[in-house]
Amino acid sequence: MARPTLIAGKIAAENRKARHEYSIQDTLEAGIILEGTEVKSLRLGRAQLAEAYAGPKEGELFLFNAYIPEYQAKTAFTHEVRRPRKLLVHKKEMRKLLGAITREGMTLVPLSIFFNDRGIAKVSLGLAKGRKLHDKRAAEKERDWGREKSRLMRDKG
Repeated sequence: MARPTLIAGKIAAENRKARHEYSIQDTLEAGIILEGTEVKSLRLGRAQLAEAYAGPKEGELFLFNAYIPEYQAKTAFTHEVRRPRKLLVHKKEMRKLLGAITREGMTLVPLSIFFNDRGIAKVSLGLAKGRKLHDKRAAEKERDWGREKSRLMRDKG
């Protein structure tokens, strides 16, 4: 699955470091249970996923440590900014993910929170394996060479 773009909907938060820190093996889209003020705050685009991760809790999948700030218009109903948020996935997908996490030592990393074309908040999750420092350098070198190569081809032709 490709990264969600602005065409499909509005990206509320993106974890840009995730693709650098981890080697993403597979991605999937999951629903997320939010409170009203959290949705309003997400629509403003001030959420952060830099330190967030997903994992099991009481037999279900949760998003931990995602920062969704309080909504500016102070209301009587506010939310906790870093509370665990339940993710909605099919049981078959959840079993597959939990198996990969426990057996293969993989991590479930949130890549972005976005609104689909129907206006529903979704989380793009990546099943990832951590990269070592030398792997990060090799990936960066490869990316730089790709850019340089395309620049050379564009200039010549």
